[in-house]
Parts: sequence; C-alpha cells; structure tokens
Amino acid sequence: MLPHQHCQILMIGGGTAGLIVASKLIKKLPAASIVLLDSADKHYYQPAWLFASSGIMAKEKSARSEKSLIPNGVLFLQEAAELCNPDENYVITSQGKRIFYDYLALAPGITVDWAGVKGLEGSIGKDGVVSIYSYEQLDQTWQSIKNFPGGAAVFTLPATPLKCPSAPQKIMYLAEEYFHKTGVRKDTNVIFFTAKDKLCEIKKYESTLKKVIERKNIKIFFKHDLEEVRPDKKEAVFKSLVTGSKETIKYDLLHVTPCFQAPVFLKKSRLTQKNGLVDVNPYTLQHQRYKNIFALGDAADLPTPKTGAAARRQAKVVAENLIRLLSSGQPGASYNGYTSCPITTGYGKVVLLEYDYDKKPLETFPFNQAKERYSMFLLDRYVLPYMYWNFMLPGRI
Repeated sequence: MLPHQHCQILMIGGGTAGLIVASKLIKKLPAASIVLLDSADKHYYQPAWLFASSGIMAKEKSARSEKSLIPNGVLFLQEAAELCNPDENYVITSQGKRIFYDYLALAPGITVDWAGVKGLEGSIGKDGVVSIYSYEQLDQTWQSIKNFPGGAAVFTLPATPLKCPSAPQKIMYLAEEYFHKTGVRKDTNVIFFTAKDKLCEIKKYESTLKKVIERKNIKIFFKHDLEEVRPDKKEAVFKSLVTGSKETIKYDLLHVTPCFQAPVFLKKSRLTQKNGLVDVNPYTLQHQRYKNIFALGDAADLPTPKTGAAARRQAKVVAENLIRLLSSGQPGASYNGYTSCPITTGYGKVVLLEYDYDKKPLETFPFNQAKERYSMFLLDRYVLPYMYWNFMLPGRI
C-alpha cells in the first residue's frame, strides 16, 4: 500500500506538462505531499522524432528514464490511473490503490489510436506505410524515405485533435527534399491530404508555407480525411469533409498521422467534454465544475494546438494557481493561449510560429519569424532539446 493514501496534490501524467508542474510545485512547496502517477518507463522528447525519421539524429537520443526525471520530494507511483471520482476526491490506480487528494492536476496526454483508421492497425512499418508518431517505427520511416524509388508519396493530417499538428507537414517537406538528394524527385508525386481548410491558422505564417508548397510542387487536397488503408493493394481511401464523397488513391509511400483519443479513465469520468478532453476554463485551466481540479497539456480541452511550448506555459499557470489555492488564495494566473511550433521546411530551414488564442503572433526574436531561417533550425535541433532536459522539465523556466 501507499505510505499515505492521501496527498495534497495528485499529479496524473509524467509527460512534459506533468513534470514541469511537479517541479515548480516542489520548489515552492518543499513540505507539500505531492504524488505523480504515471505508468511510463521512458520519457520522450517527441519533437526529436522528426529528426530521427529524417536521418538527422538517432532516435535513442530522444529517450530518458522516467524515474530519472522525477523531482526530489515528489512521490512517483509507476502505475496508471484507472478511475477518477471527482465527487469524492480520489483516484484508483491500475494496481487497485485508492489515492485521495486535496487538489488534482490532470496531464495524462492523449494516446495514439491506430484502430481509428480502418486497416491501419498492424500496417505501420509494412509495405510503404510509415509514421513519425511511433517511436518503434522511426527507423523504418527513415529507411522508407531514404530508399524510396519514386512514385506516389502521400502524407495525411486527420480531423481529430492530435499532438503537434504541424508534424505531418514537416516530415513531408524533409522527405520531398531528400527525394531530390537521391534523384527520385522527378519521378515522384508528393501529395498532402489534410482535414484542415488551410495550411496554418495564422495568415502571416500561412503565406510563407504556401510559397513552400508551391516551390516544392506539392499537391494538396484540403478538407479530406483518411478513412481506410488497404496495404495489400497499396490504396488509401479519403473522404471529403465537404461533399462526403470518397476517393481511392494509389500510393507507394504513405505517411499516416494517426487519430488520437483521450485516456479511457478520463472518458469514464465526469470531467470531460464530448470529445473526451477535460472541460477547463481556458485561462485559469481550472475545471469548470470541480474547482480543486486543473488540467493542462494535450488532454485539456483548449482552443490551441497541442505542443510542448503550450504545455510549458500552461504548467506555469497551473503551478501558480495551485500554490495560491494552498495558501488560501484564489487562482489569478492566466494562460493566454500561447503556443509555438518550429515548422521545418527543409534540411537547415525552419519557420518559427508563435501566437496566442487571438491568432496574434507573439514572436520572441527581433526579426520576422515567418521567414525560413537556418538559425531557427539550429534553435530547433540543438538549443530547444538542451533547454527541455536541463531547464524546462526541472521547472527552471
């Protein structure tokens, strides 16, 4: 059994958001009883998966032991959450432990749902079907791009909420450039099927990405969602989200961005919206009905892309508001919807997106970030990973 079955703060999720919140809390409240619940053995810096699947770095550099990242003073339970009862303030774990809490912070993330597309489950890594959303398949994805002989290279973006929605574009741009390097681009059709109606929600950045698409001669089908994969025939079936009609496309390489879903324990709770994401105030990140519960990261129902940069800003707000509540105060910290995403447009080229809920650019650097820059590639490849492991997760920034 637990050394205590009650804690002041229960943190569910040891990903980016959860670790930052736990680190910030224990720094400010060293005497607080804080429990972090997560079944993971490894922690991944997932932005690096793009580099691993495009020949830039080894995938192993993106992984570290979860236990090694738990801040001192926080009790780590390597178990999954099975049931959350917000009315009686407890969570039941996968090993049957019942943990009562004063405050609950939810950051369990969202999980890949390979079965969300008919025929996809079991097909990844075989017969030209690849994805950068699976750590196990990163090497195969790179080999498939590296050895691609030419033909139809199809890339997809689904309608469901997903981690880093720009990632499908990034791997497509890198693959297209690599096809030039190997001499097969002239024999290759690069096609992008996206469920969105535009490349980017921010006009300033979208104009740059449109030029990238034109320069690379990539054919785009907007408002199309992948419904089925037929690996034996190398066919992909897409549905128009406008007309409802379906179109079957032959492919030689199919990069699939999978569907995602909220953890089962959240779906069974009374904490979520219909989409399975936690119903929180978009500014305080406090639950709309249960005032001792907060949610952040990918599992929070927020009108902003799900990125690590967004999780960092949200973690700062949640930690501060929890500290205020524990001091008999009121939540005062506010999240403005900030998110950031470096969009890799080629080897050595990055457009750095930064904006808020109002779709207003919030740029860090004193130059136009809508321009493709080598300096931003260096930031993405070297600076951000170093900051992630050494400053973000330990709650120093």
